[in-house]
Amino acid sequence: MGTLLTGCGAEPGDIPLSEIRPESAPTTPDPAASAASGVVGAAAGTAATAHDGLIVSRAYTDADRNTSTIVTLSPDGTGQHQVTQPSDRTLDDRPDWSPDGTTIAFDRTDRRSGTARLWAVSATGDNAHQLSQLCDTSAATADCANEDERAPAFSPDGKQLAFSRSWGALDTAGNKQTQYSDLYLMSPDGTDVQRLTFLTNDKPYSGTVSNPSWSPDGKQLTFEYRTGASGQPANSRSIYVVGADGTGLRQLTPWELRAGDRASWSPDGTQILFTTYPADSDNTPGGGIYTVHPDGTAIGALTPAPSDASYGTAAYAPDGKSVVFAQAPAGSGADLYTMRPDGTGVTRLTNNPDQGLSRPVWGTADVPAAQAQAPRAPQTARPGATASPSASASAAPADAQEQSEAEDDELDDN
Repeated sequence: MGTLLTGCGAEPGDIPLSEIRPESAPTTPDPAASAASGVVGAAAGTAATAHDGLIVSRAYTDADRNTSTIVTLSPDGTGQHQVTQPSDRTLDDRPDWSPDGTTIAFDRTDRRSGTARLWAVSATGDNAHQLSQLCDTSAATADCANEDERAPAFSPDGKQLAFSRSWGALDTAGNKQTQYSDLYLMSPDGTDVQRLTFLTNDKPYSGTVSNPSWSPDGKQLTFEYRTGASGQPANSRSIYVVGADGTGLRQLTPWELRAGDRASWSPDGTQILFTTYPADSDNTPGGGIYTVHPDGTAIGALTPAPSDASYGTAAYAPDGKSVVFAQAPAGSGADLYTMRPDGTGVTRLTNNPDQGLSRPVWGTADVPAAQAQAPRAPQTARPGATASPSASASAAPADAQEQSEAEDDELDDN
């Protein structure tokens, strides 16, 4: 199984805890600051032109939203194809493409227990299988109690999967926050497991670590840190960066922005896309899609503010010339849209609000002939959806928000 994980803190392997925990609190990035001359995490040289293939997304299959599946669609929004076949009251979510476009990793949650496990499936829907989980939950040890694994992310070379793991007793006084939560790495076959972060090691019940995303050079990862009732600050969220060797942990976005879910690195490594969420509810209109340099400078908004829409995860196209994102008008379900990297040229890809399409990732897999359709004219984005770039991001102080580790979905109630 690779590295054996035991005890509530787990074995850190070759990564010293002293190198992972920052010695001082991370500083809040200055939204007005300009980009540094050397961009941290950028890929060496100019990124080669990549092929924009299929988009993968999460979609609900029932009106009550108790079941969701993984679907793919063409870059123009046509040819939607259901990839996974979940049983009733099962949520397939948080998909990610392998670099070669042959495999989709995702998590599958049992709606009854709330437990998530990592799965993989071919792009055509064949060979769906669960990846080896880290411990035997039937053993009822402290390290296996309430164990949950989700949000897999392929490394650029396809040799590793980053994912989030939560485990331990539940704090009933803190909105059922799980005791520990951190990032892990493993091989795509489920072996060679190692713990990457130790944010909650000495701070049980402080928050949830999730939604990793790799830099294009494979040297760094971004992830979401969502604090619980006992976190500092309480009930908030931010994007963090850590080296692939576990060193260099730092906060990327200020708490006031409430950035969360999976961030997306531009193919050349110079920009990071992220989404912000209102303080009262993930599904309340407001928030938006932003960019930031990997060193935390030059935060800018791509979507208009104030907004009557809710926004979900955004991701760069493989060639870096487009962005796909989820958006939901107030009181409606989410659909997928595209825009240019500067926020202009918003185009609606799908018109299936009942499916709640969200968490898109743009891959390189070729569009199968059976899915290919004649090109269609771009759909005009709904009023208020046309985005214009903003020089800087404005942010209001965040209010308290209920936090539950098992409920970190966005746009799910629309």
